[in-house]
Amino acid sequence: MEDDITKGGGPTSTLYPLHRTKILHLVRHAQGIHNVEGEKDPSAYFSPDLLDGHLTQLGWRQVTHLRTHIRQSGLYSRIQLVVTSSLLRAMQTAVGVFGGEEYVDGDEKGCYQHLPLMVANAGNSASPAISSFDCPPFLATELCREHLSLHPCDWRRSITESRPLFPAVDFSLIESDEDTLPKPGQRETFEEVAARAIQFLNWIWTRKEKEIAVVSHGGFLQDMLSLFGNDCHPTVKSEIGIRFANCQLHSIVLVDKGIIGSDPVKFPDRDSSNGKKEEQHH
Repeated sequence: MEDDITKGGGPTSTLYPLHRTKILHLVRHAQGIHNVEGEKDPSAYFSPDLLDGHLTQLGWRQVTHLRTHIRQSGLYSRIQLVVTSSLLRAMQTAVGVFGGEEYVDGDEKGCYQHLPLMVANAGNSASPAISSFDCPPFLATELCREHLSLHPCDWRRSITESRPLFPAVDFSLIESDEDTLPKPGQRETFEEVAARAIQFLNWIWTRKEKEIAVVSHGGFLQDMLSLFGNDCHPTVKSEIGIRFANCQLHSIVLVDKGIIGSDPVKFPDRDSSNGKKEEQHH
């Protein structure tokens, strides 16, 4: 590094105050029925039968595998908020990976005092109900939805339909009951997705939580991450822009370079009890 500095290249490391960073644990939803049908026949993506498609049984096994990993690694205890796309497959993945244990009404743990995150068999899941007991809050948003396209699998059901399936998920950020975002006959452009991604990240900075899980979609996540890393080594750029497999976790550090967040800097008080003036270092 010293040679780089003397040659005018400067250091390759960057420093930022810790309080101006957040850790995001990004997850693509597990395998959905549209993934299976689309791989067999791409024209199947246009089938209305796949509207807001649910997870497959393989998808649920992927959820169980990731759920086990985040608990064994200790990551689960650090997550303060779970943000999920409002599409069914993302919400199923979110509550399956980051939710509580199986919901038992009136059990000895006191779970009966908490609404289930997901009711039994929600969205043809063949899954038992999942408890919201002793887990982070869940918040659904439209901002991290998949590309808005001509494919019914990327259109959501009404919130009136979703809310009873996920009683403890917060839908308050979603303004329209019906899905009004897809434009008839049009696919969202990259520029439109990029603008939505920036809006999403700016919203993340309004949150007080420092370590957040985000469950979204492969296309949206790849387009969002492709906006970053141009000032990094190509290897780092490629790591940032990784293409997510189903139910893959990728953790990143988000840096607030423009003071978007509102957290004030906090330094510990200096101990001046001895009455001596502290030495100044120049």
